[in-house]
Amino acid sequence: MPWYGPSMSGRSFLTARLMECWAHGTDIVDAVQGHRPPTDRLRHVAQIGFITRGWTYANRGEAVPEGAIRVVLEAPSGETWTFGPETAAASVTGTAEQFCQVVTQRRHVDDTDLVVIGGIAADWLAKAQAYAGPPSTGPAPRGRN
Repeated sequence: MPWYGPSMSGRSFLTARLMECWAHGTDIVDAVQGHRPPTDRLRHVAQIGFITRGWTYANRGEAVPEGAIRVVLEAPSGETWTFGPETAAASVTGTAEQFCQVVTQRRHVDDTDLVVIGGIAADWLAKAQAYAGPPSTGPAPRGRN
């Protein structure tokens, strides 16, 4: 489907809109200092966050660094979600909510408990942008509360 940014399938289009609603909802929750319990519906946001790694670089006119990244996330239900090959030297491990906050640029990776191993994983999460639009630098680190 044609859209602002790269064309995508209907399924990806719907997932992207869900991701945008969740991300902007996070902005509202943060603005009112509220709390929104995470649910396993975050899997959609986590998956699009993972598969848009290439977009993060293409959007900046940069080549995607060589090498695979394994992402292992703890779902709100306690289930484990994994993306990427087991043999990847680089990895990201942590909660699904924090990963989703980083790839939608709602949190700086330094303000999370994500465990990031490998230079390519650190570079990606410093730039991660799961949504269309011009490149964005995301939030500056705020320091842990």
